[in-house]
Amino acid sequence: MASRPTERISFVTNGTPEADVAAQRLQQRYGNIAFESAEVVVALGGDGLMLQTLHRVMRTSVPVYGMNFGSVGFMMNAFSEDDLGDRLAAAQQTRIYPLSMQVVDTTGRAQNALALNEVSLFRSTYQAAKIQIVIDGETRLEELICDGVLLSTPAGSTAYNLSAHGPILPIEAPLLALTPISPFRPRRWRGAILGNRAVVKFITREAAKRPVSAVADNIEFQNVLEVTVREDRSHGVTLLFDPGTSLEERVLSEQFRY
Repeated sequence: MASRPTERISFVTNGTPEADVAAQRLQQRYGNIAFESAEVVVALGGDGLMLQTLHRVMRTSVPVYGMNFGSVGFMMNAFSEDDLGDRLAAAQQTRIYPLSMQVVDTTGRAQNALALNEVSLFRSTYQAAKIQIVIDGETRLEELICDGVLLSTPAGSTAYNLSAHGPILPIEAPLLALTPISPFRPRRWRGAILGNRAVVKFITREAAKRPVSAVADNIEFQNVLEVTVREDRSHGVTLLFDPGTSLEERVLSEQFRY
């Protein structure tokens, strides 16, 4: 990666006192410009802040370099005030692409959102959801009775998808993970691995009696009737990692944790 002038950095934080103090010290050393004018964004926080920041740069080519001030920091680098310009110049790039979610709710209203991690459907009441799953126009599961179901990108496969016992996908694999959340019927269905060109449609059954919400990362729509999801290659974001700690390496290492 070519060297980037440090005066073109924009710093963002998760708002904690520790991150804000660190950002002030970094700004004094390296300067700070408006988010919209940055050549690189440095995010001080956790994975939640990283996800929010990536959504903000979705329609630009501005890369994001994170430094961990959160609890997990899977998508973040270690914090240091020193040699930030050199770290940015040496950083390894990972390009990831979102899922496009189109929702039609029970009133007929259509809405759209993008998800870098996953699109999830959840039951909204005490009653289990009933969801039909259609892939590329063909019904593959007539009725999934469950708490929910999600479709994950490779980048999101180590997040909620993994907690729901879904597979970890290599970052550069042209795959998506389809994973049920607390399935009741069929009992033995544990999900599927799909090609990234698949178009997945979720159709809710008994929508008035069993309301379902759909979530693209942190954007939620309630009372959905149909949800159509596909990978969107017209958008993308670039993450920066210190050498030897790339997202590819982190995902690979996660597969050997026990």
